[in-house]
This record gives sequence, C-alpha cells and structure tokens, in this order.
Amino acid sequence: MMLPLSSFAASLEATQYLPDGSRSALLLAPLSSPSESLVSQHVDQFFPPASTLKVVTALAAKLLLPNDFRFETVLSHSKNTLIIRYTGDPTFSRESLTTMLKEAKASVGNNIDTIWLDDSAFTGYQRAVGWPWDILGVCYSAPSSAITLDGNCVQGALYTNKDGTTRVNVPAHQPITVSTSATSVSKQNQEQAHCDLELQFDSNNHYSIDGCVVNRSAPLPLKFAVASPELFTSEVIKSELNRLGMSLKGEIKVGNPQLDNERPLFIQRSKPLQELLAVMLQDSNNLYADNITKTLGARYYGQAGSFKNGTAAIKEILATKAGIDIQSAVLEDGSGLSRNNRLTAAQMQQILRYIYNNDNTLKLIKLMPVSGSNGTLKYRSSMRKTPIKGALIAKSGSLFGTYNMMGYGLNDKGKPESLFVQFITDYHPQKSKAKKPTISPLTQFEQSYYRQIVDYSYSLGRSKNKAQP
Repeated sequence: MMLPLSSFAASLEATQYLPDGSRSALLLAPLSSPSESLVSQHVDQFFPPASTLKVVTALAAKLLLPNDFRFETVLSHSKNTLIIRYTGDPTFSRESLTTMLKEAKASVGNNIDTIWLDDSAFTGYQRAVGWPWDILGVCYSAPSSAITLDGNCVQGALYTNKDGTTRVNVPAHQPITVSTSATSVSKQNQEQAHCDLELQFDSNNHYSIDGCVVNRSAPLPLKFAVASPELFTSEVIKSELNRLGMSLKGEIKVGNPQLDNERPLFIQRSKPLQELLAVMLQDSNNLYADNITKTLGARYYGQAGSFKNGTAAIKEILATKAGIDIQSAVLEDGSGLSRNNRLTAAQMQQILRYIYNNDNTLKLIKLMPVSGSNGTLKYRSSMRKTPIKGALIAKSGSLFGTYNMMGYGLNDKGKPESLFVQFITDYHPQKSKAKKPTISPLTQFEQSYYRQIVDYSYSLGRSKNKAQP
C-alpha cells in the first residue's frame, strides 16, 4: 500500500498543535497488513507508557493465568489461633473480612488467642521504583500489598470554614487519623501566595493537610491511600471482633506461621480473571494492575511476587508465549504509574496486533473503553462528539506532561480495522490568560489525529466491502 501524502500531511498537521519542546510518537496501521503503516513517526523512541502499560499487563495475565483464575484469601485455624493467608486480592473488602470472622466465631468460638496475617505471597517494595513521593498519599498510588483491604483506600472530605480555617471528615469506622492546618482563601489570595494543599503521612496511618485551598461551598472529596495496609487491617479486625462480641487474648501478628494441625475454615475468592481485567482496563485501576503483576511473578518464577520478578515475568511471558520481544523496554511496575517505565510505539504495535489476531481466545478488546462512551474515555474532551465518539476502542495513559492513547480504529460496523499508538511527553503548554474557555493544544491535536484514524478505518472497511463478491 502506498502511503497517501494527504494522510501523512494530516499527521504532521496534528503535531503542530503541540507546544514547542513536546515529543511525540505516532503510529497508524491497518490490521490486515502487518508490514504497512499509514503514519509512523518516532516509533522506535522510548516514551513513558503511563497507563497504556495496563494493556501489556492484561495480555501477559491472559497468556499465563487460567480463565478461571481468582485471588483466594484463606481463613484457617490451629486450635484458637486464626490465620488469614492473603494473596493480594485487590477486591477484598471489610464485608469479606467480616464474613470470615463470623465463620471463625461459629467454628472456633468467641475467644481467640492470636491472629496471624500471612503476607508472604508478596515481597519487596509495596510502591514501585519511580512512584513520585508527593502522590503516595492518594488512592491511585495505593500500596501494592498482599494484605489488601477496601482497595487500600479511605475516603474523606475537606470543608472550608467562614473564619478561614478548614476541617476534615473521615468516617468514624475508618482507623486512620487526619488533621488539617490548611487555610481557606480567595482565588486571588491563593495565586498571590503561590500555595496549594499539601498532604503528609506516616507509617501509622496518620495524615496531615496544610497549605491553602480556595473557599468552596461544597466539601472537597479526598481519597487517602492507606500508608500501612497491615496496621489498617489489624485495626479493622479489632473493631469487627468487638462488634461481633469476640475477644482477642493475644496479638495480631504479620507473618507466615508454621502451626500444627492447621485447618481451613473459609476461602474468599475474587471475581474471575476476565472481570478483574475489565475493571483494570475500564477504570485504569492501578492496584489491580500491580497486584496482578506481582502474581505473574509469583506464578512464573515460583517465588513470592514482587515488582522485580513481576515485570521480568511480563517480558518472558510475552516472549515465550506470544513471540513478542520487549526485552529492551524498562518496566518498573504493571500499572504504568512509575515515571521510570519506557516503551516504544513499535513495541506497543506488537502488543495490539497480537491481541487482535488472537482475540477469539483472549477476549481483551471488548474490555477496553470506547471513545466518548464508557470507562476513562467517557468524558475525554476530544472524544465527546461524532465522528470520534464511539469510533475508537482504546486505553489512555497520563502522567505529568504525558498523554498517551493506544487501541483500535473501528469501521462503520463497529469492528476494528486499524491500530494506533499516540505517545506524547514533555507536553507543557503555556497557561491561557483568556477569560473565555479555550480548546487546549492537546485536545486540538487529538481531534485532528483521531479524525484521521476514524476516516482511515472507515475507508478500510468500505474497501473491504467492495472487494467482497
């Protein structure tokens, strides 16, 4: 296929919307011909993939784990000692925990000697290399831990008072403490003082908020990443024991005990793999992605899962089971949150093409968001109107100065016809001083590029229909 000059020019025109200093890699290719591409710019340069990495993680998970894979959390006992063996289930909730304790009450009685929380399924860092320190207190940076409860996340709210102070509210049943010395100011005073809200925390799940916030009539929603999942879970267990009329004589300990006559009482299972991946891709859930990554490391190498062996496993799984070589990529996690991750658009093309060619068994494409319709793409500015709305199925990814997208262009019947990759980094536009809302350079770029993808995919579909007898 000859490269149409008009289409190539369109891709160049799209990049002209990006501010000076930006870097971009663009790729647009037909699914029917692996050796051809309509747009191919800087496809061998490395870029931070951000959350588009979750597509890579999802593929590795489907290649290694069985379709009926579920995380299992096992409650067992040895006499009056309880053991909860965790495997990193990101869906494990307070309700799940209460169900376990009720089972223990029915089987063992009200008097418990010791409770062990076994976290040996994972090892190493709970926060990957390259996770910025200043976002570790918010829920999209929740620690990737074997002992997981309620997504390792607590919701709260910050209120501004008329006297310039603030107050914070966290549900009473949540075992964290939050204090605030932040002031509430006018927008003008905030700009003059160059201040913003700042969050600090410690390993005891104590959080402090300072800085300033603009006066507001409605509360500001807050989501705190649990600093210590082990302590958090221990405190919730104590609270639930008390509520159930159970007593704990000894301590709650973290570790892998070797006890005589240990007998299972109850197994809490997560949803199956396909449903976990749907949440991971639709909602871009980092905890799901990173706990799945560590699970891949544990399964592939037969050892406790970690970011290190999990990312190594992803590379090996793709190489051995799909013939995809991304050995040169830099992977620090499976979520894309690390600023140290690096992949090329050409490597992502391999991933997308393999998924498409094997989607009858993988069934991954339908898990990805549809432009302007659902998931993380539902309200994206560049995708809210036709012809782009509903015409792409893709995964987005964003970090500081990075705005990525990768996926498939659909024909007029809603079937994939093309694959595309958009990597943009070092994107730092000047702030507009206009009083009226303006369209950002990124939105202008994406609208131009996505229209090209839609037009190309539709034309491929029409050509295919004409070729059929």
